[in-house]
Amino acid sequence: MKVIRVANENDGGKEALKVFEAALANGARTFGLATGGTPETTYKELVASDLDFSQCTSVNLDEYVGLGPDDPQSYNYYMRTHLFDAKPFKANYLPDGLAADPDAEVARYNEVIAAHPVDLQLLGIGRNGHIGFNEPGSPVDGKVRKIKLTESTIEANARYFDNEADVPQYAYSMGIGQIMAAKQILLEAFGDKKADAIAAMVDGPVTPEVPASILQRHPNVTVIVDEAAAAKLR
Repeated sequence: MKVIRVANENDGGKEALKVFEAALANGARTFGLATGGTPETTYKELVASDLDFSQCTSVNLDEYVGLGPDDPQSYNYYMRTHLFDAKPFKANYLPDGLAADPDAEVARYNEVIAAHPVDLQLLGIGRNGHIGFNEPGSPVDGKVRKIKLTESTIEANARYFDNEADVPQYAYSMGIGQIMAAKQILLEAFGDKKADAIAAMVDGPVTPEVPASILQRHPNVTVIVDEAAAAKLR
């Protein structure tokens, strides 16, 4: 792993922009995208840049089950407001949170990923080391599935909702095997609450109990962390 330390998340977004610029210059056309607070400065930098994604495709990591694209808490809505409205892509793919048949939706999104191999995958990391919504114990060769979220993940995401009870209990998520299939991975983490997870991911053993630790086995991973998130690295 290449670990880049920055002073804060704003500088992190600037470093991430360089990764996207290089990927585009090297022919990347399919981008795996993430949501949440972590990549917001990255999307801000992408929107302000002169990068052109009009011939590119995006494939998102995940979506809450039960939320439609016009729900302000959905990841579809998040992506439109943070990136897509300002930087149009040729095509954008996300799981359908309102799909009537979860099994059929899982199969559909697996087909989407198979048809659009990811060149650069953007990731955050959960406090328990999850990537996407692949919680501890997830299969390292997993594909898209409907996942019941852990209490710690629900608690962490509650800040985006009026009440913790409003946080969906399930999500569709790209599997670890599909994340690992990306040609290049960019993972970002900011703040002291991510320090344990980052240390376990970078310096700890590869274990299903820290899903992100499998990234040690990927040939092209860049990790951008601020000083707080990097505090426990060796």
